[in-house]
Amino acid sequence: QVQLVESGGGLVQAGGALRLSCAASGRTLSSYAMGWFRQPPGKEREFVAAISRSVGSTSYADSVKGRFTISRDNAKRTVYLQMNSLKPEDTAVYYCAARTPPAEFDSWGQGTQVTVSS
Repeated sequence: QVQLVESGGGLVQAGGALRLSCAASGRTLSSYAMGWFRQPPGKEREFVAAISRSVGSTSYADSVKGRFTISRDNAKRTVYLQMNSLKPEDTAVYYCAARTPPAEFDSWGQGTQVTVSS
């Protein structure tokens, strides 16, 4: 099992940027495909971005394409989410998650709050 700890959240004005980090401990990070999800206030958790075990394949929710970038550094056991051109509707608790394909995401961090003011 892998343990995940997110950091980097905070309050930012619309149009600003933040970089979230997800530090992993336990099993080797390269064993896992990784993802970021978010839960806006009063709404269900939703997919944001994912990256394959080997560096290369990424996918994004339509709402963040062109603004967010997911990346990973397996040597540092860290996954990142660079968020640019932030909008108030990006306000949410952001969660890092891991899975061992073909299984679904089953390891989750505690979340980090991102608040975008207008």
